[in-house]
Formats: sequence, structure tokens, C-alpha cells
Amino acid sequence: MTKKKTWLDKLNESKQPHTVKLMKAFAGIPAESNLFIPSPKLIDEYIQHIGFGKRIDTKTLRKDLALEHNADYTCPVTTGIFLRIVAEANYEKLQQGISLKEITPFWRVIEPNSALAKKLTFGQEFLVQQIDNETE
Repeated sequence: MTKKKTWLDKLNESKQPHTVKLMKAFAGIPAESNLFIPSPKLIDEYIQHIGFGKRIDTKTLRKDLALEHNADYTCPVTTGIFLRIVAEANYEKLQQGISLKEITPFWRVIEPNSALAKKLTFGQEFLVQQIDNETE
């Protein structure tokens, strides 16, 4: 029986970001577009550069990544999945005793009332608390 991967395992997998050419429209993105597929690690690194008290929505994150990687769009589906991995993995770090200042501040991207926030194992309250702590 194989051991279930932790969120940290998923974050640290060696998935490589890459670009694909869409043959047909997907998730509101037109056919023939160059679609960037990020990795959980890349999204984690992006979020680490968001300054204290600043917030960036996922649309901006996706647009920035697409521009940085010479693509037309960044995949909204994998971005959502990987954002969850980043949040859950960094919350795991917190549970392991790593200080709040040393984890990736995922609350700067995830909206507390979003569908993603509602899926988080630790609940939306943590997001709200961290956002409040940075806006006081």
C-alpha cells in the first residue's frame, strides 16, 4: 500500500512548467492560444514576492505568469489546483512549527469567500485573520 502524499510532497514534486498550443477553445481561452501550465513551486515563488499588506487576484497572477513565460494565457484550472497545493503545504509547515514569517503568504492571493477558500482543510478563518493582520 502506497503512502498518501502530503501537501508538502505535492508542492515539492518536480513538475516542470511548460506551454502548450490549444487545438480547441478551453475554459474561455480561444483555440490556437499558447497556454502556460505553471507548477506549484512556480506559484509559490511568485507569491513570495508579493509585499506585506499587498493583495493580488488570481487573474493578475495568471496574466503576470503568461507574460513572463511568453504565453497568451495561464491555465486557470491548474492555477487553482496549484494555489490550493501552495496554501495547504504552507499551512502544513505552520503546523510543523515553522514560523508564520517563514511560510509563503498565500492569503495575499486567495480570496476568503472564493470557491478555493471553501475547499481548504483549515478553513477560511485563517485567511481572514492573516489579511486583517496585514491591513491594521
